[in-house]
Amino acid sequence: MPKEINIPQNIQGLTDSQVLASRARYGSNEQSHKKTYKWWVSLLEMLQEPMLLLLIAVAIIYFVLGQNNEAYFMLAAIVAVSGISFFQDNRSRKALEALEKLNEPLSTVLRNGVVVPIPTREIVVTDIVIAEEGNTINADGEIIHSNDFSVNESSLTGEAYSVFKSEKTEIKTVYSGTLVASGLAVYRVTKIGNATEIGKLGTSLLNIQEQPTPLQLQIEKFVKAMAIVGIVIFILVWGVYFWKTRDLLTSLLKGLTLAMSILPEEIPVAFTTFMALGSWRLMKEGVIVKKIRTVETLGSATVICTDKTGTLTQNKMSLQSVYAFSTGELYEKQNWNKPEAQAVITTAMWASEPVPFDPMEITLHHEYQKTTREDLRRDFSMFHEYPLEGKPPMMTHVFQNLAGKRIIAAKGSAETILKVCGLNALQKSQINQTMDALAAKGYRILAVAQSAYSKDNFPDNQQQLPFDFIGLVVFYDPPKENITQVIQQFYDAGIQVKVITGDNSATTKAIATMAGIKKSDTILEGQTIMAMNETEKLKAIHNSTLMTRMFPEAKLSVVNMLKKDHQIVAMVGDGVNDGPALKASHIGIAMGKKGTEIAKTAADLILVTDDLSKMIVAVAAGRRIYTNLKKAIQYIVSIHIPIILTVSLPLFLGWIYPDIFTPVHVIFLELVMGPMCSIVYENEPAEKNSMLQMPRQLGSTFLSLKEMLLSIVQGITITVGILFVYQWTVQNGGSENLTRTMVFTTLVFSNIILSLVNRSFYYSVFTSLKNKNNMMVFVNGITLVMLGIIVYLAPVARFFEVVPLTVLELLICVAVSSVCVLWIEIWKAYKRSKTIL
Repeated sequence: MPKEINIPQNIQGLTDSQVLASRARYGSNEQSHKKTYKWWVSLLEMLQEPMLLLLIAVAIIYFVLGQNNEAYFMLAAIVAVSGISFFQDNRSRKALEALEKLNEPLSTVLRNGVVVPIPTREIVVTDIVIAEEGNTINADGEIIHSNDFSVNESSLTGEAYSVFKSEKTEIKTVYSGTLVASGLAVYRVTKIGNATEIGKLGTSLLNIQEQPTPLQLQIEKFVKAMAIVGIVIFILVWGVYFWKTRDLLTSLLKGLTLAMSILPEEIPVAFTTFMALGSWRLMKEGVIVKKIRTVETLGSATVICTDKTGTLTQNKMSLQSVYAFSTGELYEKQNWNKPEAQAVITTAMWASEPVPFDPMEITLHHEYQKTTREDLRRDFSMFHEYPLEGKPPMMTHVFQNLAGKRIIAAKGSAETILKVCGLNALQKSQINQTMDALAAKGYRILAVAQSAYSKDNFPDNQQQLPFDFIGLVVFYDPPKENITQVIQQFYDAGIQVKVITGDNSATTKAIATMAGIKKSDTILEGQTIMAMNETEKLKAIHNSTLMTRMFPEAKLSVVNMLKKDHQIVAMVGDGVNDGPALKASHIGIAMGKKGTEIAKTAADLILVTDDLSKMIVAVAAGRRIYTNLKKAIQYIVSIHIPIILTVSLPLFLGWIYPDIFTPVHVIFLELVMGPMCSIVYENEPAEKNSMLQMPRQLGSTFLSLKEMLLSIVQGITITVGILFVYQWTVQNGGSENLTRTMVFTTLVFSNIILSLVNRSFYYSVFTSLKNKNNMMVFVNGITLVMLGIIVYLAPVARFFEVVPLTVLELLICVAVSSVCVLWIEIWKAYKRSKTIL
């Protein structure tokens, strides 16, 4: 629903036909520098992948040798591998495009006399756009109406300070990409898309690449290392085989077979797939991931710094009570029509924005309209304004009518308003007692004051005006219904919770206690934080759970200190002033409904429904994604080892059948492993204990030797079993084709059992089988069917140079595979016996 915005009645905006005419003439508000997706370009890029180049080389050699059947199989394999890669790439691309579409900012425009939100790309030249505090300007234009409007143009000029502009100033142009720092402006669009000032900068801004994460860098390093190993062994095998046979092409074929078995091309594909599809799944849960790298970080969060209003609370901000200083009484709703209470509500309304967007100000306008005998809002216009500022803040508005009558009203934190009203100690004490009693109930309190200042030369600071204290407006924003469970889930996951708010200590403590936040009696104020040195500050931050009266510098300081202490910080914010802290944190989280565009721009995640419980979903998803990626890569490492050693050891050791595997066998295994690694494991559900674990350290990854040792042992054990089957078959008079069949079948069964066992490195395989993963069933089922066709369908068996197995031989393959893989279940049982969850 578009919010109600009061703008001059003579401004009506474009009609639908005018919009179509403008778009036909000037185009859409889009940057055309960005490369558009072309499927054939993607296909050409895919054909440059190392694995496909190896397959092409093998196919050419087979054609040269006259082995056409094998060559055609390689061509089919090229199509299959390309198809799988194309499918995964397309699926990831569509997920990212869906995210990009959701991330596109909306703009508020006036069309047909009605205020409506539209996607930014739909803005046309001569559109009437309304920009408020916290918005991004999304097209170049000229201001035609404004209210205390200032804009930060640092994206264009590099200057950090804000510039005040209005329809009355000499410079009234606003530029796309700049940020509204305060107030409101209505502007007529003059330029869109590439014609804007920021559009002219073109590709230099649009093609900025994100820096790779530590895990990405380690994966790249690992894959490059394996590629180098592959090249070295390829040359070694080619040389040894050529020395023995003096057959150049056959030697080359043997070397390429081994190179295919070594290259772990599935790993980078798996990483991209996991991150993109993980983001897409989160989007469906109501969490928009703006930066894909965030998915990797989510499961590592150790501290979440959360706002109070709208995050812990419902952000309803209903007016609970009114305190009138003139009588010293607290008025409840049924008595707000009394003159004393009415005067407080009226003053608070005049101190609010004429076009309210803050929930409290919306409430004040609403209650004023209900209680006043005469609505004077249309008779008075803004004459002068002091924006919200100070620590704690206050704001002052000056209104004047045509007769020259003036209204000066201020509201803000009670501490600041009391200071400027010249009250005596007894009066302040009485007011403070009332406030303490109200704050203890979790109410939010604002003080209001009036001024009779009549001169035209207003002082620079609003605090210099002579004010009379009028009273207090008391709001209640109850805790969200689910917040206690959400906070407990954070604690269960080993995540600390800290509340960072601009509200006062008593109100924050009351709400935090209701929300179930631990140690809610440890409170630290923003000014106190900033007065400390680094050592004192870090100690105080660790010892405090609630941080109140916080301002932007203090929020940023808390985030930076926690980062220096090697904490992984998630920061929740929604306002203009939260931008620096959101950007500095490891995981910046903005609210989708109440969040400003500045907050959303700085954030990594957007919670669409402003529901903090979605952060639990996001953290759980982050842990699931990371854990499943780890399982996938451990699986790949474990199964690559026996393939590499089965191809190379018979040759190096001079065994009777050195050509036990040919390229066709290796490529079949690659076609099985690729989808298993990226599609099947990505679809694996989270383990039931994932949210009861402590967060992992961000710098540590599973590619270290310590983490990969278990996978290496798994691979070596499978190799031992396969080589045992090789020798057993040979010793019992088996032919080369029978030996190949036994070895190949044992490896395929080992692959299937390994894929099931590696679903968890804690729970038993029987427990994991209860977790639904249809893709696991489908891929393993297809693998078994294909194995049956290869072994028992005569034409295919001849092509793969295998023979049908007897039931006994088949049972031996299954038994050896089971022993070589299922031993890890004993290790898991031991691990479970040592861990109490």
